Amino acid sequence: MTSAVREVWDKEADRFDEHPDHGLSDARVRTAWSALLLDALPEPPARALDAGCGTGSVAALLAELGFTVQGIDLSPRMLEQAAAKARRLGVEVALIEGDVSDPPVAGPFDVVLSRHVLWALPDVPAVLGRWTRLLAPGGRLVLVEGRWHTGAGWRADDLLPIVRGGTSTAELRHLPDPALWGFPIQDERYLIIATA
Repeated sequence: MTSAVREVWDKEADRFDEHPDHGLSDARVRTAWSALLLDALPEPPARALDAGCGTGSVAALLAELGFTVQGIDLSPRMLEQAAAKARRLGVEVALIEGDVSDPPVAGPFDVVLSRHVLWALPDVPAVLGRWTRLLAPGGRLVLVEGRWHTGAGWRADDLLPIVRGGTSTAELRHLPDPALWGFPIQDERYLIIATA
């Protein structure tokens, strides 16, 4: 990843949590994400990698739920926000600056989670291969993705075959519930749970 990409996300950091599903500060949205993640992930205290953790909302939520969490992001400013959030909530999240396309972290993890990151990465099949290799046997790859009204993102029909090509099982769940996003949505949003 280039320094230009890092700068873009650094500039986004201060306002990133204004979206209800980014900041998870609305109780209804936070409760919806808690329920979704607890259903999709192995039981705590499973070791989780939040790939592209941004301001750390999901990483901190996972830590609150009892997971052992490692977060990685390219943006130092996003990581500053994530560290401050973890401190405010009184949880421990290990944070590292790095390229999520090829994370400089040591596995194995019980789960590699990524939320709305793949759309921004080149060579998604290679990235998914690297993430899958970080998983313990039977570990889960959990991807929250979508094809948004802006035209950015991945259609589930395009991403699911790629995921299935490198994992033993892959399940698709559509996520139309407004409680997850803070408002009704018109675009495609979904969750893929795959097993190594």
